[in-house]
Amino acid sequence: MKHSNLLIVFSCLFFFYSCKYDKNEETILKGNVAITVDETVLPLLQAQADVFQNKYDATIKLVPKSEAETLNDLFNGKTGVAVLTRNLSEKEKINFSQKKIIPKITNFAIDAIALIRNKSSNDTLLALKDVIEFMKGNSNNAIKGLVFDNPNSSTVSYIKKLAKVDVLPENGVYSFKSNEEVIKFVSENNGMIGVIGMNWISEPSSKMLSYLDNVNVLSVKALNGSSFISPTQNNIAEGTYPLARDLFIVNCQGYSGLGMGFASFIAGDVGQRIVLKSGLLPVRVPGRKLNVRNEIENAKE
Repeated sequence: MKHSNLLIVFSCLFFFYSCKYDKNEETILKGNVAITVDETVLPLLQAQADVFQNKYDATIKLVPKSEAETLNDLFNGKTGVAVLTRNLSEKEKINFSQKKIIPKITNFAIDAIALIRNKSSNDTLLALKDVIEFMKGNSNNAIKGLVFDNPNSSTVSYIKKLAKVDVLPENGVYSFKSNEEVIKFVSENNGMIGVIGMNWISEPSSKMLSYLDNVNVLSVKALNGSSFISPTQNNIAEGTYPLARDLFIVNCQGYSGLGMGFASFIAGDVGQRIVLKSGLLPVRVPGRKLNVRNEIENAKE
């Protein structure tokens, strides 16, 4: 009987310390974490994850999905960390609070939605009002068709909200599974206008370079604008490009884990430099360090 009791005690102690060890396996700079990422900004997050993993003993698995799928994963607890191209709405925040979850939200960059067209057309200008009219089902000569990455993507959501429509028009709208497929389709089909995340142009993969050579990035005129503005880093910074949007990392882990460490890294100096290098706009422009010497050394003869 005594041996049996001792066995139970040792088993409980082993279970307790095992659980404690597993919990401590993940810290803000160590461990494994899966992060669901809006597919339209995947290249930027891949660059961030690569540098983070080289600096720390961490493994970050990026899972690219549409905006709707990313939000569903957060709400259903399938992921604890996600990257979105917009902030959570008040309704979404209330839904989390009802589950006793307070998301930690970090704004880390400003992105842009880019419109692309096949180079066979010499027209590199497009008025936003024409896009809105097309989304409302009113055909026009400026647009033959709009091509999105996914019917549930953040680009679709953004343009639908801009046009104040609940559903996509039945004709003239095409969707695929990724931004890469949109670029490929537009490069091979005249007259189509692709709607993609700017990050896929500013940091293209090697396999996309040949397709990008056959498309033009369009300059867009705002609804109340008088000039056409291209989605450059400078124009995004000045707030003149009409299709800019903020990027957020949303952490619902509920503890100080790797998700918190990665968010801090992206919002920190190194992460913001990666954003700057990617062609997007960091929330905090990294400063430059200058070494000032009190004396000028004479060059050796």
